[in-house]
Amino acid sequence: MAHVYGIADFFKNNLWFSKTDRKMMDQMANHATRVRRHIERQGQERVERFIDSCLSLEHLIDPHSMFVAREGGEASEEFSPRRLPAKDYMDRYINPREEMARQREEHEEARRSERGRFPRRATRDVLLFLLRHAPLEEWQQDVLSIIRDEAYYYAPQGMTKVMNEGWATYWHSRLMTRHFLESKEIVHYADQHSGVVHMPPGGFNPYKIGLEIFKDIERRWDKGQHGPQWESLESMGARERHDDRSMMGREKIFEVRRIYNDVSFIDEFLTEEFVERHKMYQHRMDPSTGEVKVVSRDFKRVKMTLLHHLTNMGQPMVYVVDANYLNRGELYLANKFSGLEVEGQKAGEVLRHLRRLWGRPVHLQVRINEEMCLLSLESEEDKVKRERIGDETPPPALMVE
Repeated sequence: MAHVYGIADFFKNNLWFSKTDRKMMDQMANHATRVRRHIERQGQERVERFIDSCLSLEHLIDPHSMFVAREGGEASEEFSPRRLPAKDYMDRYINPREEMARQREEHEEARRSERGRFPRRATRDVLLFLLRHAPLEEWQQDVLSIIRDEAYYYAPQGMTKVMNEGWATYWHSRLMTRHFLESKEIVHYADQHSGVVHMPPGGFNPYKIGLEIFKDIERRWDKGQHGPQWESLESMGARERHDDRSMMGREKIFEVRRIYNDVSFIDEFLTEEFVERHKMYQHRMDPSTGEVKVVSRDFKRVKMTLLHHLTNMGQPMVYVVDANYLNRGELYLANKFSGLEVEGQKAGEVLRHLRRLWGRPVHLQVRINEEMCLLSLESEEDKVKRERIGDETPPPALMVE
């Protein structure tokens, strides 16, 4: 129960949950009623097959979109050239009219080249794009909108898995050992707790990592072991001995719980000392012996690999780039490389489901084995065609920035 209280506190107070629907449980009951109604009218097999396709695409959303205020009518706004700061009498020399005219011409040329693009900008919320533009029946649009709504509801949980489990485990342990248990019960609890936070070499346990980082933050801020002054200490052992008794650890972990997600949490608070202390090295199984061996102790490599796996909840970032590829109404998508390559087999499955919803051939630009490739699917019955992107490959209308 203490663990549940910790999770509930995190969900209630973390910024990334601030846009979620607090009545989503009621909404999900309504979703179930709507799906049952579609099954009665369309048949169970047909509806379930469509739901399977939608669920296979549920990660193709933009979890940051709810926090972004996008201005409308950008194309109609008057363009203002970039001007360097200058006093009035020097302005014509520092910002010559020829340069201002050149910037205006570049802007107009860019606007002219954008006309006819569909979409005008690369779109990360693929599900929303399909809802608006795919040739779906009314019941299919309703089902897809349900899947998308629920995907956005669960997205903050995927973005804060390490933090919320670590926070809950921190308070679970503290409450049980200091308030709820008698002395004779501590050993039994410790045995259970050790199983929860166990992390074998090369493994990744969000309960363990989250808990230990929160404890490390509290310890460091209690002693003032952070910031430029502490980092400037260079004598042997000076950093470890430093203790200004500031006791700001508890305040700091509450601040972290409020505004961070897993990526920013790991990026800011995973230190080289922490990695060494917990032996968070990169491991790989030796195929000849079956043993798990350390392949790298490099802190930067360990940290970047971990961040790559956490970015976008470990899912590839896919954008709709061109919905009229080759002027044939074909859908062209592109994966924005974030450090981890897309698995070819999984990409093929996603293409098959996209083909079912779009109704026309679909293409996906991906990086496989450090080579840029184009995966294409003409029809659901065909095999996915893979070709290396080169000079002979027709480009889409616009690319992901």
